[in-house]
Amino acid sequence: MTTADVWVKVRDDESGTYSFRCPLCQSVVTKHAEPHIVELLVSSGVRWSSWRPPAELEERRGGPPISYDDLIDFHDLLSSADWFQRLTALNDRR
Repeated sequence: MTTADVWVKVRDDESGTYSFRCPLCQSVVTKHAEPHIVELLVSSGVRWSSWRPPAELEERRGGPPISYDDLIDFHDLLSSADWFQRLTALNDRR
């Protein structure tokens, strides 16, 4: 395996992962990498990219957890021809 077979992803908080394709089974393997490992890999010529988690992960959440009944109701809603109008009407009531 060479540096061309490995890639690094660095998060905005400097945590990172490195990935490669297993030469035997062709599955992608991803491992956590401490900052010094990321630095070593990148300085060796491994391709890297940075990423930031979606802002939604930082949003405050409220209300009760979604239940199975909620999922069934949502599925039924999406199965109807006018699902979008019904969904926006629910949102307009708030």
